[in-house]
Amino acid sequence: MSTEREGSGTAGPDVDDAVRTLLLLMPRMVGRAKRVKVPEELASLTLAPRHLSLLAYLLFDGPQSVNELAARLEVAPTTVSLMVGDLAKKGVLERHEDPADRRRKIVSITQERRAAIDGWIGRGAGAWRAALAPLGPAERRMFIDTLAAYEHGLADAEE
Repeated sequence: MSTEREGSGTAGPDVDDAVRTLLLLMPRMVGRAKRVKVPEELASLTLAPRHLSLLAYLLFDGPQSVNELAARLEVAPTTVSLMVGDLAKKGVLERHEDPADRRRKIVSITQERRAAIDGWIGRGAGAWRAALAPLGPAERRMFIDTLAAYEHGLADAEE
């Protein structure tokens, strides 16, 4: 493996050193994320990672329609509708009529579950906020794009 730095005057590790560092760091990050305890009142609900994403959008951005959630999660509205129905039966989410369009349903987290969900998701959000706050907007965009490219690279390797 090459240790030659790309570009002149860069103040950071070369690609191979960065890869080695990340290969050590990523398993530790995943391990820590897996050890985050689901609040006791939510533990019996068998929430999957896809539920976490849906709950995060509702927690941080407030009530939304099924179509808005589907667009953000990059899945079909029927998939979101099924997840919402499942979580509504478990008392996590509720659907309300949109006052502006009675045909449209707005999804929100129930008041009874909000504190538990905020405590659970908020811990990770706080860690991300602390890590990203010192970066400028362009640096944050590059970081997000890099993680997305890594995820896409793993997906491509599976196929």
